Amino acid sequence: MQKIEPMTLFGYEKLQAEVKDLKEVKRPGVVKAIEEALEHGDLKENAEYHAAKEQQKNIDNRLAELQEILGNSQIVDPTELEHAKVSFGSTVVMTNLDTDEEVSYTIVGGCESNPDIGLISFNSPLAKQLLGKEEGDEVKVRLPGGEKEFEIDEVKYQDIVFECK
Repeated sequence: MQKIEPMTLFGYEKLQAEVKDLKEVKRPGVVKAIEEALEHGDLKENAEYHAAKEQQKNIDNRLAELQEILGNSQIVDPTELEHAKVSFGSTVVMTNLDTDEEVSYTIVGGCESNPDIGLISFNSPLAKQLLGKEEGDEVKVRLPGGEKEFEIDEVKYQDIVFECK
């Protein structure tokens, strides 16, 4: 079964740029470093060679991971979705019923998530428990820090800001 990875065009282009950088800049640089290290002779005690081979393996693993994500990606334009209920691209404003603290999260693709600025992955435990909920709903969510209860104050679409300024 194929695992669909929803993401915005921003996330897709970000991953494409990383693939391009790894293939055209980082990997050729490591290959050159390996060639230079080989010229030093004895491979058993050649730290530069072993470090470059390890770096090459890490780059190849990341490329394989990115190819899989991109292969399973589904670009979603959140402006075209209805946001009466929580869905991909929705911004959810809610109040913690224990502390009266108001929090706001926007649901995005896994590669786009950045909890520090309120962007949570579509596949995160919190997002999974919020999907389909509406304004006024009270929801108990199980999180790594324990169970919390929220009231959903607002579900809306707003332009998604992916990076801190």
